[in-house]
Amino acid sequence: MAMKSHAYLLAICNNMLSTAVPEGITPELVRCEEETAQALLTEGVSWLREHGVPAEGQLVFGNPMVHIPEVASRIGADLIVMGHRYRGRLAKWWSEDEESTLLHKVSCSILVAMDIPAS
Repeated sequence: MAMKSHAYLLAICNNMLSTAVPEGITPELVRCEEETAQALLTEGVSWLREHGVPAEGQLVFGNPMVHIPEVASRIGADLIVMGHRYRGRLAKWWSEDEESTLLHKVSCSILVAMDIPAS
């Protein structure tokens, strides 16, 4: 076990029902999103365990700016590792507004892995 680490994977699904046009969301679509997220979470936890890293995971619904700091505090996280795909200026999902970023809401380090878009 590398450096006596323990991994906690947090999968966050947007609450589609609260932001969508009622005709655009079906129970099947919500169930599909939840099943996909749960499968990815289970796969990630299994992969880490198979490679000698104790791991557990949780699936939550809602705002990442609420759930990430809450879970990081609850588990005493030393480091948050998150992925980010470039989606343009309007998709700054890790910041609610210019005054409040995830950096201001957690007391540990954050490592962001990015896939650089092709030019």
